[in-house]
Amino acid sequence: MLTYSEMLTLHHTALADTTRLVERAARGPLDIATPCDEWDLAALLSHMIGQNHGFAAALGDGDADVAHYAGPEVTTAGAVDAWEASATALREAFARAQPDAPVHLAEFDAQVSATLALGMQLLDTAVHAWDVAEALGTTYRPDDATVAFVLESAGPIAARPGGTPGVFAAPVAEPSAGDADPWFTALRLLGRDPVSSSR
Repeated sequence: MLTYSEMLTLHHTALADTTRLVERAARGPLDIATPCDEWDLAALLSHMIGQNHGFAAALGDGDADVAHYAGPEVTTAGAVDAWEASATALREAFARAQPDAPVHLAEFDAQVSATLALGMQLLDTAVHAWDVAEALGTTYRPDDATVAFVLESAGPIAARPGGTPGVFAAPVAEPSAGDADPWFTALRLLGRDPVSSSR
């Protein structure tokens, strides 16, 4: 079980990794496909930025209206600044939060602790960094501690009755025995197919 401080460190790294990918994305067109159904790269980045701002607002006040989670229109000219502003807001909000502080997440109508919210964002940031990388024709793999955390978290998510519509796609079939890369397994549990997508 990771401590809040340990998760903060991993999350900071994942945000920094994503910043480098967003900088690369901003050098090319954003109307390209991503592993997220019906989202091109601009829509994916908009979602990520909106989530950062929504969670930051909820952490700051204990709650935030669902409108805070709405992503902006993302263009190549503004993508990096918009992402960095949202990442900074989220990073600072988690740094100020008390681990046990209650946080209401309006998008999910759920009351969680700041620690659980941080875990949700660590998973989301790492997985969406992979999504962005795949859209750009490259690869992304977080550090081993983040891989282990995402894999541990992905199992219960995949097992939810009825899945998680609007959050993650249905799990993808497991690979054959002997091909059990933990990062690929986590991605499959969260509806991605790293084998067919791999470059």
